Amino acid sequence: MGLQKDTESIQRARFDDCGEVIVGSYSSWLTKYPSALDNFDEMMKLAEGKKVVVFLDYDGTLSKIVKDPDKATMTQNMREAVKNVALHFPTAVISGRGRDKVLEFVQLDEVYYAGSHGMDISTPSGSSKYGSDIHQTITINEKGEEVVDFCPAKEFLPTIQEIVIMLRDKTKHIKGAIVEDNKFCLSVHFRCVEDKDVGDLKSMVEDMMQGYPNFKISEGKKVMEIRPNIEWDKGRALLYLLDTLGFGNSNDVLPIYIGDDKTDEDAFKVIQSRGEDQGLAIVVSSTPKETEASYSLREPNQVKSFLKRLVKWKQDLQPSI
Repeated sequence: MGLQKDTESIQRARFDDCGEVIVGSYSSWLTKYPSALDNFDEMMKLAEGKKVVVFLDYDGTLSKIVKDPDKATMTQNMREAVKNVALHFPTAVISGRGRDKVLEFVQLDEVYYAGSHGMDISTPSGSSKYGSDIHQTITINEKGEEVVDFCPAKEFLPTIQEIVIMLRDKTKHIKGAIVEDNKFCLSVHFRCVEDKDVGDLKSMVEDMMQGYPNFKISEGKKVMEIRPNIEWDKGRALLYLLDTLGFGNSNDVLPIYIGDDKTDEDAFKVIQSRGEDQGLAIVVSSTPKETEASYSLREPNQVKSFLKRLVKWKQDLQPSI
């Protein structure tokens, strides 16, 4: 009898693009995860006397989710908002996209970039605390500057390229399926796949990946993410970046992380693990769902508004000359 009730409740449940259950109404959800815009002044009391560091996801946070992943461009107004934030606070974009692709979208030199869910990071200096020497390489960037590239999954690169070729071949007969190479991970997009074919696509990918036990599959917004099964994620990338920026052992830093996807939950958990009032985790969602974040924004336009408020807050703190 209990099993029948569980089945009936699942059938009645509504799901978002990540396959997560939509929990109640948005208005009631806001009582648990209040708007970061409506509660901005209260939130920023935590930043008094601290150095703010800003971390941003890309898709669904700085840009809208679109059918063609190659067309997920950010608006010029959003770019200006991010640039202004980066001029006032250390700012990093942590994305599941390849780092080169994120840089192509954002087009800002003032920002630090972490691609492949944090498995491809480039910073002016490395980290002895969170990054091993074998995964950190000193290189010269396109501007002739010395940087440290951190790639904890680089030994998986040949296998990833093999998987990309096989997946593209196996999925080419499913209309709308897109296999995106994100260098140290890959994405199988099914936003444009007909509902009747989604199950077959997922089964196809899962069956093929049975032959690659060192990889794991997770699901995002109409996408399957395939990554090396290593102890690294966006949360660890956040810690790595804090350390390389000189805040690894600092008690007077307030990291702010804004993201919309399941993979951002790892970063939210790290923020929460720092202790009460030691960071701000903000989820971007237009549907009520379970999250490790403490605050919410509804969509990218609200993210832009929040970033502008953040800059104004900093400017108001600075004495006029």
